[in-house]
Amino acid sequence: MFDRRTCLKSATGILALPALNLFAQTPPVTAPPKRLIFLNFGWGVTEETWYPLQADIGRDYALPDGLAPLKRHKEDFSIIQGLWHRHCLYNDAGHSGSTFWLTGANRFAHPGVSFSNTISADQVASATFGRHTRFDSIQVNGHSGVSGDGHGPGLSLAWDAKGKPIGGQDHPVTLYRHLFSNKGGSVEQVRQQLKERRSVLDSLMLNAKQLQKRLGREDTTKLDEYFTSIRNLENRVAKEDKWLLDVPRPAPTVKEPSSVESGRDRINMMYDLMVAAIQTDSTRVMTFRQPVQSLLNSEEITVGGHDISHYHGNNEKRAASQRRDLIQSELFAGFLDRLKATKEADGSSLFDHTCVVYGSNLRTGHNLDNCPTIVAGASSGIKMGEHFVCPSGTPLNNLWLTILSQMGVTAKSHGDSTGVLEDLVG
Repeated sequence: MFDRRTCLKSATGILALPALNLFAQTPPVTAPPKRLIFLNFGWGVTEETWYPLQADIGRDYALPDGLAPLKRHKEDFSIIQGLWHRHCLYNDAGHSGSTFWLTGANRFAHPGVSFSNTISADQVASATFGRHTRFDSIQVNGHSGVSGDGHGPGLSLAWDAKGKPIGGQDHPVTLYRHLFSNKGGSVEQVRQQLKERRSVLDSLMLNAKQLQKRLGREDTTKLDEYFTSIRNLENRVAKEDKWLLDVPRPAPTVKEPSSVESGRDRINMMYDLMVAAIQTDSTRVMTFRQPVQSLLNSEEITVGGHDISHYHGNNEKRAASQRRDLIQSELFAGFLDRLKATKEADGSSLFDHTCVVYGSNLRTGHNLDNCPTIVAGASSGIKMGEHFVCPSGTPLNNLWLTILSQMGVTAKSHGDSTGVLEDLVG
């Protein structure tokens, strides 16, 4: 920017200039960054009233009853049918849960190993987006239980490059403090804590390398995973060194939760905090594994979550399933409202720069051949306001690869993907 001392210079002299509008121009506002959010719910949907008719494709499709609360956002999301994870069809059927939703991995890929996974789509994105934020990604979990809510083994939706689960925040208060609390005391105290953590990691690495010389092949593989975990911790400590010491935590944009009940209230509060996380640019990648059973409990729906997914031939279960769909759609619509209402520095909204994926790993019962999938937000690169039906057997990983590619993440493939979904790209 020019200041009032701006002048013209020549070989023979200097001439001061009057104050001109040219010199008073404000620098352009930096374009807001892109963000990626995955919202997952277990136990599927009521297929007869959640999906549009397959023949009713394009922009003029009729919004089904189960998605009626989303009507005001219809131009800002698209429904995609025909996607699945072929490996999950044989992995404990529907009980594989959202463990594989973002990976599509073959649980039995390694002979003699009862469980394995691969990197999730959110973590592929966080390797690019996380360079610029305090947290590479944030994982939000519905509760601390592992086996409930139709999610299968593993609590988190997020899995690292070695196929290991990444922990998350399972209560609004812990998420709030994770985002906004200045933990660790003074700068010198924090510096000392980081130094001690580095010392511990150095000792662990040294001891592990000494042990490595005496190991067989299988143990060597396990130790390699251990080394990877240590290196990940080292990277986290290095990043904390920068952010804790050099960059103060942002001022809270919401109040700290006090007493938060389970179910609808907890989901709403988590949604508020997720908006706060991206509004303060604390992270640009988030996942939310939603607490379906506690939601049912809070709404006094007496049919259990698992039984709801087996509603066929039972009117009571079907009615409960349809009511659950409506409640979940209402909550999702409210989340989109929040994103649209929160403004960026340039006057646009958070929603204008955020891709939100909303869906489940299964259709209903133990059927995994048409995963319920909604993509909201034009920043995804997907055409908005449409209903797409992909050819039967299209990998869900093709959609993850398409979104990653459209959002500027370099990825040649993801899981069992066979390519990007060109017909969906806007």
